[in-house]
Amino acid sequence: MISVTIAGKTFEIETDGLILAENELTVLVDGQTVKVNLKSNRQDANDFDWLIIDGRPYEFSLDHEFRLIKSNIGAFTVDIRDRESVTTRPLSNDGRIKAPIPGLISQVLVAEGNEVDIGQPLFVLEAMKMENEIRAPISGTVKVLHVTGGQSVALHEILAEIN
Repeated sequence: MISVTIAGKTFEIETDGLILAENELTVLVDGQTVKVNLKSNRQDANDFDWLIIDGRPYEFSLDHEFRLIKSNIGAFTVDIRDRESVTTRPLSNDGRIKAPIPGLISQVLVAEGNEVDIGQPLFVLEAMKMENEIRAPISGTVKVLHVTGGQSVALHEILAEIN
């Protein structure tokens, strides 16, 4: 059994012995049976995958460390834990929030000194005519803001620091 936390909401997922076919399986999510089909047409790391859950399609992308999931409604932190494992994955985030894509910071939703919770929106980043919420990867205090509203940012540019 694994525990998956997305934007602060935890789901218990069980997969043992429930594989139906290639790329298709049945899982238990919080005790409810869910049929899942993974469709991947990924050409590079910026492409999206498709997940069909009980017949409904969802477009998403996971970062290479499985710590952030992006979809058409925003980006969310992810924490995956094996409930049977005695160790947990170490937290590698040092509190620096970086731009996941180049774009324009249209809104700064926090100020230096603000307390923030994991998953809380910090910025709105406009890119390719879409608004993307940049959320806190950890809880803490906003130590430094490196950007202001109306500022263009490059890929991986540091936007803020939380401690």
